[in-house]
Order: sequence, then C-alpha cells, then structure tokens
Amino acid sequence: MVDVTPPSTPDATPDATLTGTSTVSRNSASTRELVMSSVPIWVARLAWLLVAVLGGTALEVAVAERSTAVRWVAAVGCWSAWGVVMAALAIPAVRSLTAARLLAPLSLVVSLVVAVTGIAATDLAQLVLPAVVACAAIFTSAVGRQFVQASSYGDEERLPLRFPLAAGSAAIITWALWAPTIVLGPVLLAAQNRVSGAILTVIGVVGGVLLTPRWHRFSRRWLVLVPAGLVVHDPVVLADTVMVRSNQLVGLRLAPAGTEAADLTGPASGYAIEVQTSETVTTVFAFTPQEPNGRAIHMTGFLVSPSRPGEALRSAAARGIPVN
Repeated sequence: MVDVTPPSTPDATPDATLTGTSTVSRNSASTRELVMSSVPIWVARLAWLLVAVLGGTALEVAVAERSTAVRWVAAVGCWSAWGVVMAALAIPAVRSLTAARLLAPLSLVVSLVVAVTGIAATDLAQLVLPAVVACAAIFTSAVGRQFVQASSYGDEERLPLRFPLAAGSAAIITWALWAPTIVLGPVLLAAQNRVSGAILTVIGVVGGVLLTPRWHRFSRRWLVLVPAGLVVHDPVVLADTVMVRSNQLVGLRLAPAGTEAADLTGPASGYAIEVQTSETVTTVFAFTPQEPNGRAIHMTGFLVSPSRPGEALRSAAARGIPVN
C-alpha cells in the first residue's frame, strides 16, 4: 500500500516563524532609529527657513530708519549667510557641516545687534526663536552623524567624535571673538564709520581665512569602521590616523573608570570607548609648540569618544567586531 498521508509540517517551521518575526522586529527598530535620526536635520531646515520668513521682518524693522547703504549691506550680508546655510543643510557633507555650524550662529549675533536698536520684543522673538531652534538642531550628534556619513567612501561607517574640552573651548572662544567683527564691520563701513568699520572688516575677513581651516578640523574627527578593521581620524588630537586591522582587534567596550588605555579623546567629557588590540599600535599626538615633532606612543589599548557611543558599539558588533 502506498502512503498518501500529507507530510507533516516540518519542526523548523515555528523556528522559521520566530526568526522571521525577529527579523521584522529588528528591521522595524532600524527603520524607527533611521526616522528618529532624521528629525533634527528637518527641524534645522524648517527653523532656518523661518529665520528668513519671520526673522526678516525683525531685520527690516531694525534698519528701517538707517541709510540706504546700511539697509543694502544688512540685506545682502544676511541673505548671503542665510543662503549658504540653507544650501549646506540641503546638501549633507563634511564641508556643509562646517559651513552650517560656523554661519548659523551668526544669526544669534545679528539678534543681539537688532535688540540694541530697541525694536519690539515680539518682532525680535520672530528672529531669536527660530534661530535658537535651528542652531540647537544643527549642533546635535544626529546631524553631525548624517553629514559626515554622507561624505564617506564605499563600505565605511563614520562616527563623529566629541569635542576635546581644551581645543573645543578655544575654538568657541575664537569664534565668539571673530563673529561680531564680520557682522559689525561692513555695517559700520556703510554707516560712514570708516576707521572702526575697516578695522573690524579686515579682522573679520583675515580671521575667517585663517581660522576656518582650523574650525573645519573639528568636523573631520571620526571613528571609522571599515571592512579591514577600524580607523581613528582626528586631525585635532593626532598627527596621523590610527589604523587597526581586524586581526589585531581584541574587542571594544565602554571604558571602565580605572582603565590604563591611552587617552586619544583630547580629553573629552562623557563616556569613552576602549579599543583593545592584540598587538602594539603606534600613534603620534598632534604637533604643539612644546612638542613640535609630536609625541609618539605605543599602546595595546586606547580610548576614543564617539558622540553616540551606544551606536558605535552596535555598529561594531554588526560588523563582527567583538564587543564586551
């Protein structure tokens, strides 16, 4: 007799179903994370659009009784800066990140200048509020991550590093000293205050030319995950990149408080990730007046400070790098 009983459902079916459900859950989580990470850039774009739509009114009121030359200089200068930032926000890239983070906060300087003219608080708020929101969004780690990744090559994952406290503070102070000169200099020239206007304009232009490359280095600080291993690209802290091959990697972990790993963070505040290697890796710290040739160290473990350490560890694990 021939057995015509239909075959029973394979035992693996429940496992397959569970696997499929798990995969769907992971995909849903990834989609959710992707959507959430895109929110800050769209907030920045919308807020920056409102800077022009609403803030333009405040600017017009502030210069309404000034000379034609002042009104023209204010209009051309503000619209030029606004256009550059809007273009930068529309086209994510490392250079775009630098442009947005250098020029968008000028709107806050303009807000202070406008406030001094004595305009109504309601008019001033139309400029200040969207400018604050735009600047806050532009400086989020999510925006930094999206912009530096947009300039990546091939199968690499760039993870921005947090600012070193000393170098980052110096950059903020120099920007705060430079920003008023580039805003006020041309306006004073247009107002026939030639001496002060010329001095501030020259300082602003020369300062911008000399300091912009230094400020741009902060946008070029990444932990990079590549198929061959990982790379630390940090022109602020290091004289050269640190490259660790996959077969040299013992693992990554959140750095414990008592770690003796070499500190390559700057130092920076917050959580650091410790990279452990099976072989000695050599790096050279950036050149300084005290150490014009840099300082070389040999290490089997070092610390880096991604702006989003949890994401960095998850990305490393997804690439097969051991995560402790």
